[in-house]
Amino acid sequence: MNNQATLQRMQQLKLQGMAQAFEAILHLPVQQHPATDQLLAQLLDAEYEHRHHQKTKTAIRSARFRYQASLEEVHFLPTRNLDQDQWLRLADCSFIKRAENIFFTGAAGCGKSFLASALGYQACRLGYRVAYYHLPKLLEKLHVAKADASYSRELAKLEKQQLLILDDWGLQPLDQPGKLALLQIMEDRHGKAATIITSQLPVKAWYDYIADPTLADAILDRLLHQAHRFELKGDSLRKKIMNQP
Repeated sequence: MNNQATLQRMQQLKLQGMAQAFEAILHLPVQQHPATDQLLAQLLDAEYEHRHHQKTKTAIRSARFRYQASLEEVHFLPTRNLDQDQWLRLADCSFIKRAENIFFTGAAGCGKSFLASALGYQACRLGYRVAYYHLPKLLEKLHVAKADASYSRELAKLEKQQLLILDDWGLQPLDQPGKLALLQIMEDRHGKAATIITSQLPVKAWYDYIADPTLADAILDRLLHQAHRFELKGDSLRKKIMNQP
């Protein structure tokens, strides 16, 4: 089999990374072609990297993040009250394996959702299953699911996520079905998976937000155990960006 036929066979087998690498090697002068063992290693590495990249792209698309964000874009301004050491300790996403939760609280525009998205992107790159939800929309979706008998299926999807990001906790009042749905979500994840929550409400106000002593105790007991808290300060970052010349 000649080189062109080999290249076509790779493409037929959908070995895209391998095919691209092999084609690039074929365009090199013959004296620069790697030895057989090196060639095989390079082609396998290229295929692995290609598949990993495609898997990451699919994971990010499925997660539906609010922002395209990365850890490298995070600014540690003194006025933000964002502890750099604490943040960097989370960058390897080992908190997901330990089923630890993270809370980002602070005023509108202080960067809570961006930080949550950055950790979510990092988790996708490391191969974790991640889902990002605007909490009011998620509760509305679950309410509709009860009507068409898909409620259990939707809860099962949430349970499978190794990292669940709930954005805008406390933005809208909770009705009784919403409180019960939250309890079920937290019960399913407690000790098994990680959750990130962003909220304009400080954590100490969450009990009153739930407004049901029994359910509040049950939900917060599952949430607050082994949690990392970031209470962000400062002016709105969105306003600063808009005011830039």
